[in-house]
Amino acid sequence: MSILTLFVVIPALMLVGLWLAKSLNQVRGVMVAGASCLLALSVWLTIYFVQQRAAGNTDVMLLTASTPWFKPLNIAYSVGVDGISVVMLLLSSIIVFTGTFASWQLKPMTKEYFLWFTLLSTGVYGFFICTDMFTMFMFYEVALIPMYLLIGVWGSGNKEYAAMKLTLMLMGGSALLIIGILGIYYFSGATTMNVNEIAAMHNIPVAIQKVFFPFIFIGFGVLGALFPFHTWSPDGHASAPTAVSMLHAGVLMKLGGYGCFRVAMYLLPDAANQLAWIFLILTTISVVYGAFSACVQTDLKYINAYSSVSHCGLVLFALLMMTKTSCTGAILQMLSHGLMTALFFALIGMIYGRTHTRDIRYLDGLMKIMPFLAVGYVIAGLANLGLPGFSGFIAEMSIFVGSFENPDTFHRVATIIACTSIVVTAVYILRVVGKILYGEVKNPHYLELTDATWDERVAVICLIACVAGLGLFPLWASNVISDAVGPILANII
Repeated sequence: MSILTLFVVIPALMLVGLWLAKSLNQVRGVMVAGASCLLALSVWLTIYFVQQRAAGNTDVMLLTASTPWFKPLNIAYSVGVDGISVVMLLLSSIIVFTGTFASWQLKPMTKEYFLWFTLLSTGVYGFFICTDMFTMFMFYEVALIPMYLLIGVWGSGNKEYAAMKLTLMLMGGSALLIIGILGIYYFSGATTMNVNEIAAMHNIPVAIQKVFFPFIFIGFGVLGALFPFHTWSPDGHASAPTAVSMLHAGVLMKLGGYGCFRVAMYLLPDAANQLAWIFLILTTISVVYGAFSACVQTDLKYINAYSSVSHCGLVLFALLMMTKTSCTGAILQMLSHGLMTALFFALIGMIYGRTHTRDIRYLDGLMKIMPFLAVGYVIAGLANLGLPGFSGFIAEMSIFVGSFENPDTFHRVATIIACTSIVVTAVYILRVVGKILYGEVKNPHYLELTDATWDERVAVICLIACVAGLGLFPLWASNVISDAVGPILANII
């Protein structure tokens, strides 16, 4: 059995530990111990992967293993990682670790909350390590279902509506996915559901590919906030509790981009080439529409939610450009946006917990009252608008430079339109920072508020360190991702 199975076993043990826990301290202890083990495992895996590449190991997937699970349909528990999977597992473990501390003071029903939170993270880890389509889909569903209860029970605002809307739209995407997966399996004539083995066969007729490509791409694209299927995202983010927003925007939405690249484009390459222009138009709309929508919002969570629509649209946009630089930038954007948006949602949750409002019209002078949280918000904002030295800069530059490598007018015009989002992003970020952090404190009750507690500082400092670290030292991640992107692109173009 591959060591990758620990990414599923450890969360399973955490679920048992949480179920048996009798006190709040025991619940917290189980979460910290489990999240720390997962973070250490993902760091070890990243170092191991980099060392293997440095030693000249050219295998596309490492640490592979396969165990038959349901032979009549050739379903197997198959695992393996390439550079894309490795950085996604690292991102997931960072968000789970920091999300644990961001939820330190959550009440009531803390034990039940962490049970569902851990189940959600189990699905995420399992999705990224699996190479069997059906097993990937199973973990994908495990990651989606807990969102309904996490938002509906522990959320805020119009939480029942948001939870139901999110669940119905994502389940609709899942229905499209299962049709597409069964179509690929049946028409490929394969005796396996392993993604890499089906891709190597490359024998699905083009006409069939064109039928099932939209099912897969839209199915995953719903989770990646593809226009016009993005409407669940702002409501879901706005109503979710802090750590769930962090995991949802930081990791769960990345399943969409990962699935579009790993399954839709990799297994249906001819259809991807012929139909990409349609989805490029939709993703370009996502990028620009999300940025402009963020400009007119007054709720901090809605601002960040629409910003996520724009940035996740950039991921799909870059993948569809199908150059090595743009696709590498897309994965870097997934990693960067996951860290940045988790930092944003963590800080917004901490500010809301003190002021009991997220409306920027009633927030002012926070730099004088809670300087640690305010400085953290400034850093998150600068990273989000792509300031050099932070992770957003290298990711967006790779996307736009790689996209402009396409020589035809259509791709270059789409790139220029998408570039306008940079300006719009600067507008809404600087507007919010200036409005809520600086100036005089108009609400006298704010003078009684306190700054971040130790557990909140742990979460914020870890995320800031990761955002700055990736921005200052991006080469290791870029090389790891680029090595994995190459073989997939070779099958597509």
